Amino acid sequence: MLSSPDLSFSRTLPLSIFNRLGELLHQMAQAIGSAALVLTEAVLARILIPVEWQQQRFTLVVSERFSALLLGNIEAGEEGSRVAHKEDVTLNCLNASLTFNSQAIAAFVSNLRNLFESHSYTYKNITQYQQVLAPNDATLQSKFTLLLLEYLLPLVNKDSQTSTISILTEGFSCKPVEDALTKQIAQERLLNKVTTQIRKSLDLPVIMDTAITQVREFLELDRLVIYKFLSSPANTQNTSLNCQYLAPTVVNSKLTEQDRQQYGGCVVYESLGQDSITSVLNLQEENCLNRNSGSWEKYHQGFTLAVDDVEKTYSLEDCLLNFLRKNKIRAKLAAPIIFEDKLWGLLIAHQCHTPRNWSESEKSLLSSVAEQLAIAIHQSELMGSLREATRTLTQEKQTLEQRVIERTMALREALLAAEAASRLRSEFLATISHELLTPLTYVIGMSSTLLRWPLGELSQRQRDYLQTIHDSGEHLLEMINDILDLSQIEAGKTVLNIAEFSLVKSAEKILDSLLEKATSEKVTLKLDLQINSTSDIFQADSGRIEQILWNLLTNAIKFTPEGGNVTLRLWVEENTAVFQVEDTGIGIPEEKLPLLFEKFQQLDTPYRRRYEGTGVGLALTKQLVELHRGRIEVESTVGMGSIFTVWIPKQLK
Repeated sequence: MLSSPDLSFSRTLPLSIFNRLGELLHQMAQAIGSAALVLTEAVLARILIPVEWQQQRFTLVVSERFSALLLGNIEAGEEGSRVAHKEDVTLNCLNASLTFNSQAIAAFVSNLRNLFESHSYTYKNITQYQQVLAPNDATLQSKFTLLLLEYLLPLVNKDSQTSTISILTEGFSCKPVEDALTKQIAQERLLNKVTTQIRKSLDLPVIMDTAITQVREFLELDRLVIYKFLSSPANTQNTSLNCQYLAPTVVNSKLTEQDRQQYGGCVVYESLGQDSITSVLNLQEENCLNRNSGSWEKYHQGFTLAVDDVEKTYSLEDCLLNFLRKNKIRAKLAAPIIFEDKLWGLLIAHQCHTPRNWSESEKSLLSSVAEQLAIAIHQSELMGSLREATRTLTQEKQTLEQRVIERTMALREALLAAEAASRLRSEFLATISHELLTPLTYVIGMSSTLLRWPLGELSQRQRDYLQTIHDSGEHLLEMINDILDLSQIEAGKTVLNIAEFSLVKSAEKILDSLLEKATSEKVTLKLDLQINSTSDIFQADSGRIEQILWNLLTNAIKFTPEGGNVTLRLWVEENTAVFQVEDTGIGIPEEKLPLLFEKFQQLDTPYRRRYEGTGVGLALTKQLVELHRGRIEVESTVGMGSIFTVWIPKQLK
C-alpha cells in the first residue's frame, strides 16, 4: 500500500508485477505528453557502471506535474542462479520499491547523472530534467493510484495460478532442455564451420560473404553488418571510394575524443534478411555516436553491447535516436573486432522493426564470430603488408641496380677521363721536358765554359753573373729531370736496372756529394751505419736508390736551420734495406702530412716563400720507392724535426 508521509512503498514483487508497474508508468508518461522523460536500466547498457548498479532494474518518470521511480534489486538467490545458468534465466522476484517523493527521486537522478560525467550531452539532459522535479499534481497522483489498483488487483491471482501451472509443466517436460541442446550444437557447428573457412582461405571478401550470411541466417536477423573505424583523416575524405571494402587498418583505443570525431567510421559489409530491408552499406554516422566516448573503452575491453530497444536505451540521445530510426534499427547487438590489442571495428546485428531480447547464447555466438573475423582480418593485413613489402623491396632492388649501373658507368667514364688526362699530362710534361733540356744544356755548358775561359780576365761581377746563370741552370735541370722521371713512371715507361751494389758506398757517395751544400747551409751532415759487411751487398737499382737518398737529404738540409743536424742511418733487416733520414728542422704540421707526397704540393707554412722548390721531389721519391715494391713513412713534430724511413726489399733480376 502507498504510505502517505513519503508517498512510497517497498516489498518483494513477482517479476511479472514489476514489469507491469513499469508498463503502467510508461502509459502515464504518454498521457502527460512530450514533456515527460522516461528512463529504464537500458540507458546503462553502453557505459561502464559500478557493481551496485549492475543488479538494479528501474523505470523513472520525470515531469513538472508527475514524477515516479520504480526500483528493483535482484535477490541474492536469484543472482546466484543467474550466474550458474546464464542461458535465458527468468527471475521470479525482485525487491521492489515505488516512490513519488521528489527528494528521493532527485537523489536517484543525481546518482544516475553522475554515471554520465564523460557523456556531456546526456549529463546535460539529465541535469535539465532534474531541475523540473516538484511535488506531484494531486489530480495526476490520484489518477495513477486508481489506475494502479484497477490494473494490478485482478491480475494477482491470475499470475499466481499461471506461475504454479508453469512450474508443474516444466517439471514434467524435457522439450525446453532438448531445444536448448539442439540450439547449442547447431551454434557450435556454425562456429566451427566459420573457423575452418577462415583457416583455409585468405580471401577476406569471400570469408565475409559466406560467414556473415550464415551467422545472419542462424540468428534470424534482419541485418548483420561490419562497421569499420577509419584510422586517419585521409581515409575519411575518401570514404565514397574506399568504404565498399577498406584494407584492414586499426584505430587506437587511446585516441582522444576530438580524434574520434574527426576520424569516424562506416559500414564496410552487410548481409540482409530480406530485399525490403534498407541497406546501410557505406553508411557513416553523423557524429552522434562520437558523444558516447565511454563505449569505445568498453569495446576495447571486449564488451558486447546488447540494446533490446533503442527507444529506451537512447531516450536521452535525440541525435542518435533519430539516426537509428532513420535507418530502421530498433534493436542491436554489437561485438568488438579486436586484434593486437587494437580496436578495428564492430560486428553488429540489427533487428529493424521490433525490439528483441538478446539471449546470452546469441551474445556469445556474435562475440566468437567477431574474434574469428579479427583473425581473418589480421591474416589479410599481414598478407597485404607482405605483398606491399615485397613490391617495395622489388622496386628498391630494381632502383638500386639501376643506380649501381649508372654509378658504375659514371665512375668508369670518370676513370677513363682521369687516365686520359693523366696520360696527356705526362706526355705533355715529357715533351716539354725534352724540349727544355736542349737549350738548358747550352746555357749550362756555355756558362761553365766562360767561367773557365783562358783568354782575358773576367771581372768579379761578370764572374758572379756567370755563376748565377750556371747554378740556376743546374737547378732548373734538376727540376726538369725530376718532372721527366715522374711522368715516365706514371706513364709506366720506367724500368728498373737491377744489379748488385754496396749500400755503404752508395750512402757515402751521396753524403760526399752533399757535403759542400750542407756546409754552405751550416748544417752538420752525419752517417750512421748499422750494417755489417755480410749485409752490405744488396740487389736493386742503385741509381734510383741514390736518387731517393739525394731527394730526402736535400729536402732535410733545405728545411733545417743553421746549426742543425741531418743524419742518414742505414741497416738491413730480413732482406730489406732500411734508410732513415732524420733532421732537426722546422717539422711538419700533422694536418699537412697527407699532402706531403702529393705532386706539385708545397706545405703552406710561414717558410713557404723562404724555401724554393716545385713540390715534385717527395712525390717522385714515393713513386721510386713503390716501384721497388717498398714503402715510405714519415714522423714529424713541429719545431723539432722530421724522420723519413724507407724500406726497400731485395729485388730479383
